Amino acid sequence: MPRTVRDVVFVDGVRTPFGKAGPKGIYNETRADDLVVKAIRELLRRNPDLDPKKIDEVAIAATTQIGDQGLTLGRTAGILAGLPQSVPGYSIDRMCAGALTAVTAVAGGVAFGAYDVALAGGVEHMGRHPMGEGVDPNPRFVSEKLVDESALFMGMTAENLHDRYPTITKLRADEYAVRSQEKAAKAYADGKIQQDLVPISVRNTNEAAGETGWGLVTTDEPMRPGTTLENLANLKTPFRTHGRVTAGNAAGLNDGATAAIIASEDFARENNLPVKMRLVSYSFAGVEPEVMGYGPIPATEKALAQAGLTIDDIGLFEINEAFAVQVLAFLEHYGIADDDARVNQYGGAIAFGHPLASSGVRLMTQLARQFEEQPHVRYGLTTMCVGFGMGATVIWENPNFNAEGDSK
Repeated sequence: MPRTVRDVVFVDGVRTPFGKAGPKGIYNETRADDLVVKAIRELLRRNPDLDPKKIDEVAIAATTQIGDQGLTLGRTAGILAGLPQSVPGYSIDRMCAGALTAVTAVAGGVAFGAYDVALAGGVEHMGRHPMGEGVDPNPRFVSEKLVDESALFMGMTAENLHDRYPTITKLRADEYAVRSQEKAAKAYADGKIQQDLVPISVRNTNEAAGETGWGLVTTDEPMRPGTTLENLANLKTPFRTHGRVTAGNAAGLNDGATAAIIASEDFARENNLPVKMRLVSYSFAGVEPEVMGYGPIPATEKALAQAGLTIDDIGLFEINEAFAVQVLAFLEHYGIADDDARVNQYGGAIAFGHPLASSGVRLMTQLARQFEEQPHVRYGLTTMCVGFGMGATVIWENPNFNAEGDSK
Protein backbone atom coordinates (compact mmCIF):
# COMPACT_ATOMS: atom_id res chain seq x y z
CA MET A 1 0.00 0.00 0.00
CA PRO A 2 1.58 3.35 -1.01
CA ARG A 3 2.44 5.75 1.77
CA THR A 4 2.03 9.52 1.76
CA VAL A 5 4.97 11.59 2.95
CA ARG A 6 3.90 13.60 6.00
CA ASP A 7 4.92 17.11 7.04
CA VAL A 8 7.54 17.04 9.80
CA VAL A 9 7.81 19.78 12.43
CA PHE A 10 10.19 20.91 15.14
CA VAL A 11 7.99 21.04 18.21
CA ASP A 12 10.42 22.23 20.85
CA GLY A 13 14.09 22.13 21.80
CA VAL A 14 16.16 22.73 24.90
CA ARG A 15 19.78 22.54 25.92
CA THR A 16 21.94 22.64 28.98
CA PRO A 17 24.16 25.67 29.42
CA PHE A 18 27.45 24.83 27.73
CA GLY A 19 30.57 24.49 29.88
CA LYS A 20 34.31 24.59 29.43
CA ALA A 21 35.90 21.16 29.23
CA GLY A 22 38.47 20.22 31.81
CA PRO A 23 38.98 20.03 35.56
CA LYS A 24 37.99 23.67 36.09
CA GLY A 25 34.84 23.41 33.95
CA ILE A 26 31.37 23.50 35.48
CA TYR A 27 30.55 19.91 34.48
CA ASN A 28 33.80 18.29 35.61
CA GLU A 29 31.88 16.33 38.28
CA THR A 30 28.77 15.73 36.14
CA ARG A 31 28.09 12.64 34.00
CA ALA A 32 27.43 13.06 30.29
CA ASP A 33 24.31 10.90 30.31
CA ASP A 34 22.89 12.93 33.21
CA LEU A 35 23.11 16.05 31.04
CA VAL A 36 20.96 14.35 28.39
CA VAL A 37 18.51 13.14 31.02
CA LYS A 38 18.01 16.68 32.31
CA ALA A 39 17.31 17.91 28.77
CA ILE A 40 14.74 15.17 28.11
CA ARG A 41 12.99 15.79 31.42
CA GLU A 42 12.79 19.50 30.70
CA LEU A 43 11.24 18.83 27.29
CA LEU A 44 8.53 16.71 28.92
CA ARG A 45 7.95 19.32 31.64
CA ARG A 46 7.54 22.07 29.04
CA ASN A 47 5.16 19.98 26.95
CA PRO A 48 2.74 18.33 29.40
CA ASP A 49 0.30 17.42 26.60
CA LEU A 50 2.84 14.98 25.17
CA ASP A 51 2.06 11.55 26.59
CA PRO A 52 5.47 9.85 27.10
CA LYS A 53 3.89 6.52 26.08
CA LYS A 54 3.35 7.96 22.59
CA ILE A 55 7.05 8.68 22.00
CA ASP A 56 8.19 6.34 19.25
CA GLU A 57 11.95 6.79 19.36
CA VAL A 58 14.83 8.47 21.19
CA ALA A 59 17.94 9.21 19.07
CA ILE A 60 20.89 10.69 20.95
CA ALA A 61 24.27 11.48 19.38
CA ALA A 62 27.76 11.43 20.85
CA THR A 63 31.05 11.62 19.00
CA THR A 64 33.07 9.69 21.55
CA GLN A 65 30.82 6.76 22.41
CA ILE A 66 32.66 5.50 25.44
CA GLY A 67 32.16 5.53 29.20
CA ASP A 68 29.18 7.65 30.28
CA GLN A 69 28.61 8.53 26.60
CA GLY A 70 28.35 4.90 25.57
CA LEU A 71 25.80 2.14 26.12
CA THR A 72 23.27 3.12 23.45
CA LEU A 73 22.53 6.55 24.87
CA GLY A 74 19.11 6.99 23.30
CA ARG A 75 17.84 3.90 25.13
CA THR A 76 19.64 4.36 28.45
CA ALA A 77 18.99 8.11 28.73
CA GLY A 78 15.32 7.51 27.97
CA ILE A 79 15.02 5.01 30.82
CA LEU A 80 16.98 7.28 33.19
CA ALA A 81 14.68 10.17 32.26
CA GLY A 82 11.64 8.15 33.28
CA LEU A 83 10.27 7.31 29.84
CA PRO A 84 8.23 4.10 29.68
CA GLN A 85 10.33 1.02 28.95
CA SER A 86 8.26 0.57 25.80
CA VAL A 87 10.03 3.60 24.25
CA PRO A 88 13.09 2.45 22.22
CA GLY A 89 16.26 4.42 21.57
CA TYR A 90 19.64 4.37 19.86
CA SER A 91 22.91 6.26 19.47
CA ILE A 92 24.28 8.22 16.53
CA ASP A 93 27.72 9.44 15.53
CA ARG A 94 28.35 11.99 12.81
CA MET A 95 30.88 13.94 14.85
CA CYS A 96 29.88 17.63 14.99
CA ALA A 97 26.60 17.00 13.18
CA GLY A 98 25.45 14.28 15.57
CA ALA A 99 22.38 16.02 16.97
CA LEU A 100 21.52 17.43 13.54
CA THR A 101 21.66 13.89 12.15
CA ALA A 102 19.55 12.61 15.04
CA VAL A 103 16.89 15.13 14.02
CA THR A 104 17.01 14.25 10.32
CA ALA A 105 17.06 10.52 11.06
CA VAL A 106 13.89 10.58 13.14
CA ALA A 107 12.36 13.13 10.75
CA GLY A 108 12.69 10.59 7.96
CA GLY A 109 10.83 8.07 10.11
CA VAL A 110 8.09 10.59 10.84
CA ALA A 111 7.72 11.52 7.16
CA PHE A 112 7.51 7.84 6.19
CA GLY A 113 4.94 7.12 8.87
CA ALA A 114 7.03 4.83 11.07
CA TYR A 115 6.91 7.41 13.89
CA ASP A 116 4.43 10.04 15.01
CA VAL A 117 6.75 11.73 17.51
CA ALA A 118 10.36 11.21 18.54
CA LEU A 119 13.08 12.79 20.66
CA ALA A 120 16.43 13.70 19.12
CA GLY A 121 19.53 15.36 20.52
CA GLY A 122 23.16 14.98 21.43
CA VAL A 123 25.78 15.27 24.12
CA GLU A 124 29.51 15.78 24.33
CA HIS A 125 31.53 15.80 27.52
CA MET A 126 34.89 16.76 26.07
CA GLY A 127 36.35 17.11 29.55
CA ARG A 128 35.75 13.43 30.30
CA HIS A 129 36.16 12.22 26.72
CA PRO A 130 38.49 14.28 24.52
CA MET A 131 37.81 14.08 20.81
CA GLY A 132 39.53 10.98 19.47
CA GLU A 133 39.76 9.17 22.80
CA GLY A 134 40.15 5.45 22.22
CA VAL A 135 40.10 5.65 18.41
CA ASP A 136 42.67 3.97 16.19
CA PRO A 137 42.73 5.58 12.72
CA ASN A 138 43.70 3.10 10.04
CA PRO A 139 47.32 3.78 8.97
CA ARG A 140 46.26 3.40 5.32
CA PHE A 141 44.72 6.89 5.47
CA VAL A 142 48.18 8.43 5.54
CA SER A 143 50.39 5.66 4.12
CA GLU A 144 48.28 5.39 0.96
CA LYS A 145 47.74 9.14 0.83
CA LEU A 146 43.94 8.74 1.02
CA VAL A 147 43.91 11.93 3.07
CA ASP A 148 46.50 14.40 4.20
CA GLU A 149 47.60 13.92 7.81
CA SER A 150 46.16 17.33 8.66
CA ALA A 151 42.65 15.89 8.13
CA LEU A 152 42.93 14.26 11.55
CA PHE A 153 43.35 17.62 13.30
CA MET A 154 40.43 20.03 12.99
CA GLY A 155 42.50 23.15 13.66
CA MET A 156 44.84 22.24 10.82
CA THR A 157 41.90 21.82 8.46
CA ALA A 158 40.84 25.35 9.36
CA GLU A 159 44.30 26.64 8.47
CA ASN A 160 43.99 24.76 5.17
CA LEU A 161 40.68 26.51 4.51
CA HIS A 162 42.37 29.85 5.09
CA ASP A 163 44.85 28.81 2.39
CA ARG A 164 41.99 28.08 0.00
CA TYR A 165 40.44 31.49 0.73
CA PRO A 166 43.45 33.84 0.99
CA THR A 167 41.15 36.87 1.24
CA ILE A 168 39.93 35.56 4.61
CA THR A 169 42.68 37.01 6.75
CA LYS A 170 43.26 36.54 10.46
CA LEU A 171 41.92 40.07 10.96
CA ARG A 172 38.64 39.18 9.26
CA ALA A 173 38.36 36.04 11.38
CA ASP A 174 39.03 38.03 14.54
CA GLU A 175 36.50 40.69 13.56
CA TYR A 176 33.91 37.98 13.04
CA ALA A 177 34.74 36.47 16.43
CA VAL A 178 34.29 39.81 18.19
CA ARG A 179 30.86 40.23 16.58
CA SER A 180 29.86 36.74 17.71
CA GLN A 181 30.72 37.60 21.30
CA GLU A 182 28.90 40.93 21.06
CA LYS A 183 25.75 39.37 19.59
CA ALA A 184 25.73 36.60 22.21
CA ALA A 185 26.05 39.12 25.03
CA LYS A 186 23.19 41.17 23.58
CA ALA A 187 21.03 38.05 23.15
CA TYR A 188 21.55 37.24 26.83
CA ALA A 189 20.81 40.81 27.84
CA ASP A 190 17.59 40.67 25.81
CA GLY A 191 16.54 37.32 27.32
CA LYS A 192 16.69 35.44 24.01
CA ILE A 193 18.85 32.50 25.16
CA GLN A 194 17.76 31.72 28.71
CA GLN A 195 14.27 30.60 27.67
CA ASP A 196 15.62 27.34 26.23
CA LEU A 197 18.27 26.56 28.85
CA VAL A 198 17.86 23.76 31.40
CA PRO A 199 19.31 24.74 34.80
CA ILE A 200 21.76 22.04 35.94
CA SER A 201 22.75 21.25 39.53
CA VAL A 202 26.48 20.59 39.70
CA ARG A 203 28.91 19.51 42.36
CA ASN A 204 31.99 21.67 42.71
CA THR A 205 35.10 20.58 44.53
CA ASN A 206 37.65 23.06 45.90
CA GLU A 207 40.62 20.76 46.40
CA ALA A 208 42.80 23.48 47.88
CA ALA A 209 40.26 24.19 50.60
CA GLY A 210 39.11 20.59 50.90
CA GLU A 211 35.53 21.68 50.25
CA THR A 212 32.71 20.21 48.18
CA GLY A 213 29.50 22.07 47.45
CA TRP A 214 26.58 22.28 45.04
CA GLY A 215 25.70 25.03 42.60
CA LEU A 216 23.16 25.75 39.86
CA VAL A 217 24.37 26.38 36.32
CA THR A 218 22.08 28.74 34.39
CA THR A 219 24.35 30.41 31.82
CA ASP A 220 26.94 29.39 29.23
CA GLU A 221 30.43 29.29 30.69
CA PRO A 222 32.60 29.85 27.57
CA MET A 223 31.31 33.34 26.73
CA ARG A 224 33.83 36.18 26.79
CA PRO A 225 31.82 39.43 26.73
CA GLY A 226 33.90 42.49 26.12
CA THR A 227 36.29 40.71 23.75
CA THR A 228 38.15 43.19 21.55
CA LEU A 229 40.34 42.94 18.47
CA GLU A 230 43.24 43.95 20.67
CA ASN A 231 42.54 40.96 22.96
CA LEU A 232 42.62 38.59 19.99
CA ALA A 233 45.51 40.09 18.04
CA ASN A 234 48.33 38.45 19.98
CA LEU A 235 46.83 35.04 20.73
CA LYS A 236 48.93 32.04 19.80
CA THR A 237 48.29 30.19 16.54
CA PRO A 238 48.75 26.63 17.82
CA PHE A 239 48.11 24.80 14.55
CA ARG A 240 50.67 26.60 12.40
CA THR A 241 53.52 29.02 12.99
CA HIS A 242 52.30 32.48 11.97
CA GLY A 243 48.91 30.93 11.31
CA ARG A 244 45.46 32.47 11.46
CA VAL A 245 43.43 30.15 13.71
CA THR A 246 43.47 30.96 17.43
CA ALA A 247 41.46 30.14 20.54
CA GLY A 248 39.76 33.49 20.04
CA ASN A 249 38.35 32.93 16.54
CA ALA A 250 37.33 29.29 17.03
CA ALA A 251 35.00 27.39 19.32
CA GLY A 252 36.63 25.87 22.39
CA LEU A 253 36.52 22.42 23.97
CA ASN A 254 33.14 22.17 25.65
CA ASP A 255 30.61 20.06 27.53
CA GLY A 256 26.83 20.13 27.04
CA ALA A 257 23.68 18.41 25.82
CA THR A 258 20.62 19.18 23.70
CA ALA A 259 17.25 17.55 23.02
CA ALA A 260 14.30 18.24 20.73
CA ILE A 261 10.82 16.94 19.94
CA ILE A 262 10.23 16.08 16.28
CA ALA A 263 6.74 15.09 15.15
CA SER A 264 4.34 14.96 12.25
CA GLU A 265 2.46 18.22 11.97
CA ASP A 266 -0.87 16.40 12.28
CA PHE A 267 0.23 14.72 15.51
CA ALA A 268 1.46 18.01 16.94
CA ARG A 269 -1.79 19.81 16.16
CA GLU A 270 -3.94 16.93 17.45
CA ASN A 271 -2.00 16.78 20.72
CA ASN A 272 -1.89 20.51 21.37
CA LEU A 273 1.87 20.73 20.86
CA PRO A 274 3.58 23.84 19.50
CA VAL A 275 4.78 23.92 15.90
CA LYS A 276 7.91 26.06 15.89
CA MET A 277 9.42 25.09 12.52
CA ARG A 278 8.40 23.01 9.52
CA LEU A 279 11.07 20.84 7.85
CA VAL A 280 11.60 21.68 4.18
CA SER A 281 14.70 19.69 3.18
CA TYR A 282 17.99 18.41 4.48
CA SER A 283 21.22 17.25 2.93
CA PHE A 284 24.68 15.96 3.75
CA ALA A 285 27.74 16.24 1.53
CA GLY A 286 31.33 15.04 1.57
CA VAL A 287 34.38 17.18 0.80
CA GLU A 288 38.13 16.68 1.06
CA PRO A 289 38.78 15.90 4.73
CA GLU A 290 41.71 18.34 4.70
CA VAL A 291 39.27 21.26 4.26
CA MET A 292 36.30 19.93 6.21
CA GLY A 293 35.12 23.51 6.92
CA TYR A 294 34.08 23.78 3.27
CA GLY A 295 31.38 21.16 3.84
CA PRO A 296 28.38 23.46 4.47
CA ILE A 297 28.64 24.86 0.95
CA PRO A 298 27.85 21.71 -1.09
CA ALA A 299 25.43 20.49 1.60
CA THR A 300 23.51 23.75 1.28
CA GLU A 301 23.57 23.56 -2.52
CA LYS A 302 21.95 20.10 -2.33
CA ALA A 303 19.37 21.14 0.26
CA LEU A 304 18.39 24.24 -1.74
CA ALA A 305 18.02 22.18 -4.92
CA GLN A 306 15.84 19.62 -3.14
CA ALA A 307 13.59 22.41 -1.88
CA GLY A 308 13.46 24.30 -5.19
CA LEU A 309 14.90 27.36 -3.46
CA THR A 310 17.89 29.65 -3.94
CA ILE A 311 20.15 31.21 -1.35
CA ASP A 312 18.21 34.47 -1.81
CA ASP A 313 15.10 32.76 -0.39
CA ILE A 314 16.81 32.22 2.96
CA GLY A 315 15.96 34.95 5.45
CA LEU A 316 17.84 33.63 8.49
CA PHE A 317 21.05 31.63 8.83
CA GLU A 318 22.26 29.65 11.84
CA ILE A 319 25.79 28.55 10.92
CA ASN A 320 27.85 26.64 13.45
CA GLU A 321 31.00 28.56 14.28
CA ALA A 322 33.48 25.74 14.69
CA PHE A 323 35.97 28.23 13.25
CA ALA A 324 35.39 31.77 12.02
CA VAL A 325 37.01 30.91 8.68
CA GLN A 326 34.45 28.16 8.06
CA VAL A 327 31.55 30.63 8.38
CA LEU A 328 33.36 33.27 6.36
CA ALA A 329 34.08 30.81 3.54
CA PHE A 330 30.36 29.99 3.36
CA LEU A 331 29.43 33.68 3.29
CA GLU A 332 32.09 34.51 0.71
CA HIS A 333 30.93 31.68 -1.55
CA TYR A 334 27.39 33.03 -1.56
CA GLY A 335 28.35 36.70 -1.75
CA ILE A 336 26.98 37.44 1.72
CA ALA A 337 28.66 40.17 3.79
CA ASP A 338 30.63 39.14 6.88
CA ASP A 339 28.28 41.19 9.06
CA ASP A 340 24.99 40.38 7.27
CA ALA A 341 22.15 40.84 9.76
CA ARG A 342 20.53 37.54 8.75
CA VAL A 343 23.47 35.49 10.02
CA ASN A 344 23.72 34.15 13.58
CA GLN A 345 21.64 36.94 15.06
CA TYR A 346 22.19 35.70 18.61
CA GLY A 347 25.87 34.90 18.20
CA GLY A 348 27.32 31.44 17.75
CA ALA A 349 29.65 28.70 18.93
CA ILE A 350 32.65 31.01 19.22
CA ALA A 351 30.80 32.56 22.15
CA PHE A 352 28.47 29.82 23.44
CA GLY A 353 30.74 26.84 22.86
CA HIS A 354 30.57 23.76 20.65
CA PRO A 355 30.13 20.45 22.48
CA LEU A 356 30.46 18.55 19.19
CA ALA A 357 27.52 16.16 18.81
CA SER A 358 25.09 18.39 20.71
CA SER A 359 25.39 21.61 18.69
CA GLY A 360 22.95 20.92 15.85
CA VAL A 361 19.91 21.32 18.09
CA ARG A 362 21.30 24.57 19.55
CA LEU A 363 21.22 26.01 16.03
CA MET A 364 17.60 24.87 15.71
CA THR A 365 16.39 26.30 19.00
CA GLN A 366 17.92 29.66 18.14
CA LEU A 367 16.39 29.66 14.66
CA ALA A 368 12.99 28.70 16.08
CA ARG A 369 13.14 31.64 18.48
CA GLN A 370 13.99 34.00 15.62
CA PHE A 371 11.13 32.62 13.50
CA GLU A 372 8.74 33.38 16.33
CA GLU A 373 9.93 36.98 16.52
CA GLN A 374 10.15 37.58 12.76
CA PRO A 375 7.00 36.39 10.95
CA HIS A 376 8.10 38.23 7.81
CA VAL A 377 10.84 35.58 7.35
CA ARG A 378 9.66 32.44 5.59
CA TYR A 379 12.77 30.25 5.30
CA GLY A 380 15.85 29.73 7.44
CA LEU A 381 18.64 27.21 7.50
CA THR A 382 20.87 25.49 10.01
CA THR A 383 24.23 24.31 8.72
CA MET A 384 27.55 23.05 10.01
CA CYS A 385 30.84 21.54 8.95
CA VAL A 386 31.60 18.00 10.09
CA GLY A 387 34.89 16.36 10.98
CA PHE A 388 36.66 14.23 8.35
CA GLY A 389 35.24 16.20 5.47
CA MET A 390 31.46 16.62 5.53
CA GLY A 391 28.78 19.28 5.67
CA ALA A 392 25.19 19.17 6.90
CA THR A 393 22.30 21.53 6.14
CA VAL A 394 18.64 21.61 7.14
CA ILE A 395 16.20 24.13 5.64
CA TRP A 396 13.17 25.13 7.73
CA GLU A 397 9.96 27.03 7.05
CA ASN A 398 8.50 29.50 9.52
CA PRO A 399 4.95 28.40 10.46
CA ASN A 400 4.31 31.98 11.62
CA PHE A 401 5.08 33.36 8.17
CA ASN A 402 2.93 36.32 7.22
CA ALA A 403 2.60 36.42 3.45
CA GLU A 404 1.83 40.12 3.56
CA GLY A 405 5.33 40.84 4.77
CA ASP A 406 8.68 40.34 3.10
CA SER A 407 8.53 37.06 1.14
CA LYS A 408 11.86 36.00 2.67
